[in-house]
Amino acid sequence: MTVQAENRTPITALGRLSDFFHAHSRVLLGLLLSPPLLWLGVVYVGSLLALLAYSFFALDDFSGQIASQPTLATYGQLFERSNIDIILRTALMATAVTLTDAAIAFPIAYYAARYARGNQRAAFYIAVILPLWSSYLVRVYAWKLILAKEGIITWEAPHLGLGWLLDDILALPVIGGPSLSISYIGTFLVFCYMWLPYMILPTQAALERVPRNLVEAAGDLGATPAQAFRTVILPLALPGIVAGSIFTFSLTLGDYIIPQIVGNSIYFLGLAVYSQQGTAGNIPLAAALTVVPILIMSVYLTIARRLGAFDAL
Repeated sequence: MTVQAENRTPITALGRLSDFFHAHSRVLLGLLLSPPLLWLGVVYVGSLLALLAYSFFALDDFSGQIASQPTLATYGQLFERSNIDIILRTALMATAVTLTDAAIAFPIAYYAARYARGNQRAAFYIAVILPLWSSYLVRVYAWKLILAKEGIITWEAPHLGLGWLLDDILALPVIGGPSLSISYIGTFLVFCYMWLPYMILPTQAALERVPRNLVEAAGDLGATPAQAFRTVILPLALPGIVAGSIFTFSLTLGDYIIPQIVGNSIYFLGLAVYSQQGTAGNIPLAAALTVVPILIMSVYLTIARRLGAFDAL
C-alpha cells in the first residue's frame, strides 16, 4: 500500500482545470466564444446601434451642430430627389454588376468543377485568388491607368480597327464620358473585376456538389444537354450563384473607393455616406443613408436564405 501511494502521480492545478473543463464543456465553450462575441457585440453591433441612434437626430442649419431633440426629419431627407437618385443609381449598379459577374463566373466555375483535375484545378484556384493577394488600392489605380484616355485600351483600339467602337461607346448618353476612366462604364468594369472571385468560388463549390449521375439520368430519360442544364444543373447550382451574389451585391452597394477613383465622381451610397460624415459633417444624414443598404441587404438576405444560399457558403 505504501509503494502504491508513492508511485501515484500528484494531481496538479493544470490537471484539475483540465478535468473541470472536460466535465463542464459548456463552460469551456463559453470562455472560447466570449472574446469574439464581445468584439462583435461591443464594436460591431454597438457601432451599428450608435449609428442608428444618430439617424434620429438632425443637423441644425443655423449652428451646424447636431440638435439634441429626436426627429424623423433626417429620414425625410432620404426622399429628396437627389438622395433617391443616389439610392437608385447604387441599386442599379449593384444589380448590373451581380448579373454580369454571374454570367462571367458560371462557365469558368462549370469548367473547373466538371473538367479540371490535378494541376489544372490548382492553377484555377491560384488564378482566381491571386488578384486578392495584391492591394485593393493598387488594383483600382491600375484599372484607372488602363481605362484612362492615355491608357492601353485607348491606345490599342485604333490599331485593332476598333477606334470607332470605343468612340461610339464613349458617346453613349449617361453611361459614356470623355474616357472609360471617367464614365459609368469604367466604374462598372472595375466593380465587375474586383468582385468576380467572390462569385466564382461559391458557384464552383455548388457545381461540385451536383451529382453526375443526375445529369446522366436526365440524358437516359431523353433530355438534351440544354434541357439537362436547365432542369438539373442550374437549379442545383442556383444556391451557389445566389451565395456569390450576396458578396457582389453588398460590396458594390457599400463601396466608396472605386466610385471616388474611377468614374465621373457622381455619388453612390458609399461615397455619399463618406462625404456627409466627412466633408459636410452631417453625421445624422450619413447615418440615415447607411440604414438604406442595411435594409436592402436584410431583404436580399431573406430572399437568399429561402433560395438555400447559406447552405452553399
